Amino acid sequence: MTGNMTVRNLFLVGAGGFLGSVARYLVAIALPFSGTGFPFATFIVNLLGSFLIGFVSELAVSTTLVSTDVRLFFATGFCGAFTTFSSYMYENSALIRDGQVFYTSLYLAGSVAGGFLSLYFGMAMAKLWS
Repeated sequence: MTGNMTVRNLFLVGAGGFLGSVARYLVAIALPFSGTGFPFATFIVNLLGSFLIGFVSELAVSTTLVSTDVRLFFATGFCGAFTTFSSYMYENSALIRDGQVFYTSLYLAGSVAGGFLSLYFGMAMAKLWS
C-alpha cells in the first residue's frame, strides 16, 4: 500500500469503527424508541458524534495533543461508525410515511442545527485545551 493507506492506518480506522459500532448499538439499547416514535437514540448519537468529531479534529489541527493515529482511530473510525446518517435518513422517511410531519421537521432541523452547534461547541472546548 502506498501513501496514507497503510495496513496500520486501516487497522486504526477498523478498530475505531468496531468500537464505534458497538457504542452505537449500546446507545440504541439504552434509548429505545419512545411512545411517540421519535428516534432519540439516533438523534443523541448524531449530536454527540458531531461534538466528538469537532473536538478531536480541532485538537488534531491546533495542538499536538492528538496524533494522526489518534485522529484516524477516533474521528474517522469510531465517530464514523458511531454516527448514523443512513439511519437518520431512514428514520425520517419512516416518520414521513407515518404522517408524523411535526416529528419529521423537528428531527431534520434539530439534527442539522444541533449537529452544527455541537460541532462548533466541541471545537470551542478543544481550543480551551490548547
